[in-house]
Amino acid sequence: MAYSDDHIALAAEYALGTLDADERAQVETMMAVDEAFAAIVQAWAYRLGALNQMVGAVEPRPIVWENIRSEIVRTALAQQPPVAAEASPPPPPASELPASDAAESAGDAPQSPIVPHAEAAPPQMPRPEPDALTDVAPQFIPQVHAPDLAVARAPQAAVVDDGNVIRLESRVKRWRSVASAAGALAAALLIMLSLQIFLPDALPGALRPAPRIQTVEVKIPAAPLATSAQYVALLQGQAGGPAFILTVDGATKNFTVRKVGATPEPGKSFELWLISDKLPRPRSLGVIGASDFTARPLLAGYDPDVVNGATYAVTVEQAGGSPDGNPHSAPVFTGKLIETVPPAQPQAPAKK
Repeated sequence: MAYSDDHIALAAEYALGTLDADERAQVETMMAVDEAFAAIVQAWAYRLGALNQMVGAVEPRPIVWENIRSEIVRTALAQQPPVAAEASPPPPPASELPASDAAESAGDAPQSPIVPHAEAAPPQMPRPEPDALTDVAPQFIPQVHAPDLAVARAPQAAVVDDGNVIRLESRVKRWRSVASAAGALAAALLIMLSLQIFLPDALPGALRPAPRIQTVEVKIPAAPLATSAQYVALLQGQAGGPAFILTVDGATKNFTVRKVGATPEPGKSFELWLISDKLPRPRSLGVIGASDFTARPLLAGYDPDVVNGATYAVTVEQAGGSPDGNPHSAPVFTGKLIETVPPAQPQAPAKK
């Protein structure tokens, strides 16, 4: 069923609580017989119900209650029916007076001249005694006889039909109420949106916006492999000529021994040592194997200054190396590290 603007405005005013008693009764009757109209009223109540959450309770001033009590008393007094004034009782008839009082009243009355019998007034009929029930309120008796011609012929005043004016005023009142409610609702929504954007913590928990989680994937370009520094030591004896070539990686501190011209005696082994004035005694770097290349990661536990400034020596030990971690012969080949490949320097980004 299609509803007019008046029906929708009436539903909005009912939800807002601005209707009088008659209009509220009319809306409640329509809601009882029309479920669709009741749904419209409930929709307006849901829209305008958000205003209650934005407005706190306000205690009225004491003068408001005093004015309400005074208005109730004045209305109650105005609605009471007027009390009819009690009529004074009529004087009793002369027949009921005592004899002495009747004589006194007769003596006080002026004497009338004697009228002949022929000219005497006709006897008057006795009047009925007045009604003794004085407390009965007067009643209105409608006119039942024929109307007076003079009154009937009098021109009647023209009746002005002001129904349109009343309906127009009612529409204006409704639209003003709807406009006020819509303006208040728009202001409340604007305040709510502003708080959700700028101050979400000031809103109740039910009105706070859900936190937004945004995942951003940042791709970091892989850093180019920097070339580490390379160190080489040429281990040779007093007679000259290289016996071993020691290579050390500056980044990992792994070393490699390359056999060049040295040959161990039968039942003996060559052992490499690190000799530094920062250490209390020489440190063994392991036995040099029988193959051409021997790699060890044993320099990772030493500081770079010790590794770069130390003297590397080779001694002849029993098969399998020194049993107690100390050299048992004088060094036969020695040498120091020198830098052959410098570390890569970071390059400045190219200008566009």
